[in-house]
Amino acid sequence: MLRNRRTKIVATVGPASSSPDMLRALYLAGVDTFRMNFSHGVQEDHARVHAALRALESETGRPIGILQDLQGPKIRVGTIRDGHFSVEAGETVRFVIEGTEGGRDAIPLPHPEIFASIAPGQDLLIDDGRVRVRATSVEGEHIDAEVIVGGVISNRKGVNLPGTVLNLSPLTAKDRDDLEFGLALGMDWVALSFVQRPGDLIEARALIGDRAGLLAKIEKPSALDHIDDIIALSDAIMVARGDLGVEIPNEDVPGRQKELVRACRLAAKPVIVATQMLDSMVASPTPTRAEVSDVATAIYDGADAVMLSAESATGQYPLETVAMMDRIIHSTEQHKLYRSIIASSAPGDEDSAPHAVAAAAASLAEAIGAVAIVGFTSRGTTAARIARKRTGLPILAMTPYLAVARRANLLWGAYSIRSPELHSYEDMVDSAAQALLAEGLAQRGDLAVVVAGIPFGHAGSTNNIRVIKVSA
Repeated sequence: MLRNRRTKIVATVGPASSSPDMLRALYLAGVDTFRMNFSHGVQEDHARVHAALRALESETGRPIGILQDLQGPKIRVGTIRDGHFSVEAGETVRFVIEGTEGGRDAIPLPHPEIFASIAPGQDLLIDDGRVRVRATSVEGEHIDAEVIVGGVISNRKGVNLPGTVLNLSPLTAKDRDDLEFGLALGMDWVALSFVQRPGDLIEARALIGDRAGLLAKIEKPSALDHIDDIIALSDAIMVARGDLGVEIPNEDVPGRQKELVRACRLAAKPVIVATQMLDSMVASPTPTRAEVSDVATAIYDGADAVMLSAESATGQYPLETVAMMDRIIHSTEQHKLYRSIIASSAPGDEDSAPHAVAAAAASLAEAIGAVAIVGFTSRGTTAARIARKRTGLPILAMTPYLAVARRANLLWGAYSIRSPELHSYEDMVDSAAQALLAEGLAQRGDLAVVVAGIPFGHAGSTNNIRVIKVSA
């Protein structure tokens, strides 16, 4: 399935898109990786979707990536007397650890880690920030707070604490159960919610090992404070603009998005931009102009992938939404200013020999008019290093490992396939030429650049460039 674009599409599966026929239609329309949101549904539902996607993979002969998104901790107020009450700016309210039916003088907040971590002057945001209160005193099992932005507080509404780092694992008991279930199925990626510090990634990695790629969702201000270490410990990053936009000022989100995309590109780690990209298409067959511009901005930023959430999971027009996303990406990448904008945000000096080899291969391919770059890769790192340069050429990522081919679907510009085991330099050249012809990326007589690590099978050893003339 050759796409007419370099940026990838991630689509969330839900009630609107979980049937085998719809999954097939979405794949053909442009989805590269499917996201399964474990905040919703039950394990049996996810198992059926996973089986349908693997059957589709067998039917098409193309590796398909599947991302498991874990729910993470959910911090909520408890039950409110009469279901809800209103507060106004300047009022004082009290939060308590215990209590079954609270009011303004005793709002249940059954999360001891908050009482152990919050300090006076720090804010609590209720219901996605619709109500904002500021702690004035913290004593034992109650928190007194002044209402800064009034509104309605009702049962089980979510609470965000942007200025507080909680002593709380990102993996709940439910997440651990879901994680083992997903790994047993064969998920390609695991997305970790509520990442606050680098140690959260170490905890998750101990459970996942090398069974799946580890993706950190950036949705907490504290994660931004440690972003370089978090990127280093992750295999990929998601800019989760929904929760991030609650916890930092909305006007700061676009700049943070650009910083995160650039940092991931520098580290050769794929980055997904997510949340409300075509949100109006949940109920409309066409997006707003602002949404189209938002998607295009992520493409100009150099994101590896853009993601659909409710648009494809529960919306009325999942197929039309994917097709629209595909058209926006293609149009943006074809614009006359695209290449210059992407080049202006390129990483600086190459910080390692493997990065320098991949960068030289990309420059060489463009200079000689090559039709494609072939990257032989055992863990995906060679392909990622080539993708880091964002050339205008397709990257044929060849690997003997199906799991690596599936994960490479998330990389900018990468077209991944399984290759036979290589035993010699001549095998590499012959396999590259045959694959380019078979996949329709080249014709006989075309030039291509081949990048690999010698000796074969040693991960991270990108050290060889070869120019080949495609022949059979």
